[in-house]
Amino acid sequence: MSQPHRQRVVLSQRRGARMVRTRVEVQEQTEVGDALVRSLVRAQLLLSVRLAVMTLSILFAVPLLGLGLARVTDVRLLGIGLQWVVLGVAIYPMLFGVGWMYTRRAERNEHDFIVLMDD
Repeated sequence: MSQPHRQRVVLSQRRGARMVRTRVEVQEQTEVGDALVRSLVRAQLLLSVRLAVMTLSILFAVPLLGLGLARVTDVRLLGIGLQWVVLGVAIYPMLFGVGWMYTRRAERNEHDFIVLMDD
């Protein structure tokens, strides 16, 4: 007689049940799901506040440097004052970079949230 094929049953690897439960927690807005969503919203809010403070500090620093340093106001580039060139031209690439950075980090926060949901 041949012995039947043995199959190992491991009950500790129930990934599917946890994934469904975590998603149901968020969909049904239970305390756990609410805490998960609030953590995502908090991460996105902190990211936007940090980048806004950084951007505004740079934008306000340019005119303040012009007021504080007389040499900066005397410099002319193509007949236009240097601080106006910086505010009118050089700021736009910085704003584009801040927007790009925000998008990448916000997507990373959302990806981490999805990984947490699937874990």
